[in-house]
Amino acid sequence: MATEPYRPVGRPTTRVLSPRRITDAAMRIVTQEGIGALTMTRLASSLRVTPAALYNHAASKRDILLWVQDRVMGSIDVAPLDEGPWFEGIVAWAVSYRETMSRYSSLIAPIAVMPIAGAPDTTRMYERVTLALERGGWPRRTIVPTIVAIESFVYGSAYDTRAPADIFDDAGDAPAFASAVAANAEAYGRTALADVAFEVGLEALVTGLARRAGVPLAHEPAPPGSRAVGRIAGVQVSSDTDDHDRVAG
Repeated sequence: MATEPYRPVGRPTTRVLSPRRITDAAMRIVTQEGIGALTMTRLASSLRVTPAALYNHAASKRDILLWVQDRVMGSIDVAPLDEGPWFEGIVAWAVSYRETMSRYSSLIAPIAVMPIAGAPDTTRMYERVTLALERGGWPRRTIVPTIVAIESFVYGSAYDTRAPADIFDDAGDAPAFASAVAANAEAYGRTALADVAFEVGLEALVTGLARRAGVPLAHEPAPPGSRAVGRIAGVQVSSDTDDHDRVAG
């Protein structure tokens, strides 16, 4: 009588695949090698499985990108949206959003056009932003355009963090611009351009969107150091005048 082949007992030597484990591996590839390196074959190799094993969990690479998107969005700090004035919360959210996307700049292009269906952390983030704006008095019809406008600015600003410090140095044939570059460097330092541009642009954008939406504005100076803007990377950006408009919370 033939004997049964030996089968080892106990836990398998290879961990069972799961969406979480697949996402962990995909995030490592994206972080270390960029989005271009993320293929089903490369991902399977990093997990020591066959590509066919991945398809038992994900119908396509798009599903894995959706999990990656949700992991990234879930790392954005949304807690300030539930605390204090809406302006401070939105600015703090945008600051965290930009810091997160600057770490994963190769993901900006796919995330910017990826539907949010099936991405619960992403959906929850948008819900928190919406509720913060509603509490601040924003008309509902203005909320989605506002979110998209801020995201567009955040994505561009995240790319800008990769620009070299000397990007505008060779501007000798444009004397007015060269003088402006020198003035910026004198005021903020040569390495702070991306942060200064983000801080100035973010405050102007959010304030302008509020005005356009008809959200009430207060005409009084902000107490020094009270704003979330102006404190990225230790750079303090002040307004040109002391009596600038301040968005009410």
